[in-house]
Amino acid sequence: MNNKHPKGLPYLFFTEMWERFGYYLILGIFVLYLIEPEGMRGGLGLPDKMADDIFGTYIALTYLTPFIGGFLADRVLGYVKSIYLGGILMAAGYIGMGVFKDLPLFYTSLGLIIVGNGFFKPTISTLLGNLYSDEKYKANKDSGYNIFYMGINIGAFICNIIAAFMRNKFGWGEAFITAGIGMLIGLVVFTVGMKHYRQAAEMKPVQEGDTKLSEILVKVFLPAIIAGAIGWFLPGEIFGSDSTDAFIFACIPVIYFYVSLYFKANQKEKPAIGALLSIFLISMFFWAVFKQNGTALTRWANYYTDRSVPASVEKPLEDIYMVDGKDFKDKEVSVYDDQYQTQKDKEGKTLKTQGKDIYFRNIKPEQKAQLEQNPSQKVFLYNTELFQSINPFWVIALTPVIVAFWAMLRRKGKEPLTPTKIVLGLFISALSCLVMVLAVYAGDNGAVKVSPWWLVASYGVITVGELCLSPMGLSFVSKLSPARITALMMGGFFLANSVGNKLSGILASTWYSYDNKMNYFLVNFALLIFATLLGASMLKRLNKIMKDQGH
Repeated sequence: MNNKHPKGLPYLFFTEMWERFGYYLILGIFVLYLIEPEGMRGGLGLPDKMADDIFGTYIALTYLTPFIGGFLADRVLGYVKSIYLGGILMAAGYIGMGVFKDLPLFYTSLGLIIVGNGFFKPTISTLLGNLYSDEKYKANKDSGYNIFYMGINIGAFICNIIAAFMRNKFGWGEAFITAGIGMLIGLVVFTVGMKHYRQAAEMKPVQEGDTKLSEILVKVFLPAIIAGAIGWFLPGEIFGSDSTDAFIFACIPVIYFYVSLYFKANQKEKPAIGALLSIFLISMFFWAVFKQNGTALTRWANYYTDRSVPASVEKPLEDIYMVDGKDFKDKEVSVYDDQYQTQKDKEGKTLKTQGKDIYFRNIKPEQKAQLEQNPSQKVFLYNTELFQSINPFWVIALTPVIVAFWAMLRRKGKEPLTPTKIVLGLFISALSCLVMVLAVYAGDNGAVKVSPWWLVASYGVITVGELCLSPMGLSFVSKLSPARITALMMGGFFLANSVGNKLSGILASTWYSYDNKMNYFLVNFALLIFATLLGASMLKRLNKIMKDQGH
């Protein structure tokens, strides 16, 4: 790196890249694995709504555990031990998903990933911020987080290509194990670069008024477990499912704790903590829409998008259909309803029938006519998870553009403050929902598959919004957090992410309630516009606090 950035940045960049390689590899195939009918290629055969709920709960919990993980890193373990512990737990969880096929052990593996992410995620982001505490790097902190964020997305981009190859060539299990190997490579990179950030990894000294570990465990962690249990066992399903009820109830003590930090803070720290809580609130809406890439948009890619490979790149194979790279010929497939949900009998077993895969139901009339005339012709399809690489591709391509754009404005003295960037990101993200509204119109509400370019365009728009919001949110927390609770407040940012992730699963599970899918995407648009207006109403105060804090 040049003198504008600390020498530890590239090592943290590649550590995070490999960690995110594993994490996003799992996300890219998670729902596909859950909904694939039993007996076809080893999927779990769960109903789509249940898969959405599990996915939403999983990604929510991976961003809820940083609350306690960040606190333990600040006060007990230190940053280095937390990163190693988190990485090892995640690697074990990924490998466990590939080895264990029964549902209880599958959930246990998910639990290891969830806990491991809690230690790893807030700690490495905080460590990066500490590297920029030196006065000569301070002005480039936003750019440093943008570069770091690009590393995240390089991992997210290549992982889906590897996942597609591994599950086509070997199977689901081998794809999951690959994620674990990626995490272990990341820990090796972190070890190699240790000398560049060991000093920045030192724990902050305890100060008077600091929250104690016993207070966290007794007043937050234990009440969260009790509240979650109450939500789980309450009769009925208040918010749509037992897991959703449990999650929302468990969040209440945690949210109360963060709000109480504001009221307990001294007059010097109170404005900064208040500003952070405001950003946490509005960013939650962004994640509720953005994280539907693993549910609603994966469903759109799977069932509503033309995934046929051009004849110029087809490989000579047998006289068969190819479905996601796998042979398809006189094979049992699931019975689906008109909205592509897997149907089950009274015992919960997936119903089977003979015939073409669900993919061929809504192909274009001319393609259908060709198949009817020559039913033995070869058909090759792109793997659905490859569409998950579109967003990180855009991040990689657009990050240098965004960084250069902010740098140009900075030279002219016109660069907006971080809160303004975040609110702008919310508005731009809302526009991506309108792209999907047009995609629904183009496909006559799912009657005919549409071009993959609709997803490319939608992901492109929301990526611009993401680059204005997500890395800026990390930078905002690093800039304004009191030094003694930086990792804890970073955990708060991920708590907002967590709640948004769970909301994304709830929103995705309503997909089948909309006969007209335009309305589904218009609801997402309305949520982001509401968040934009809310953020705009706070903007003057937030920017003033930034200036008062010397930023």
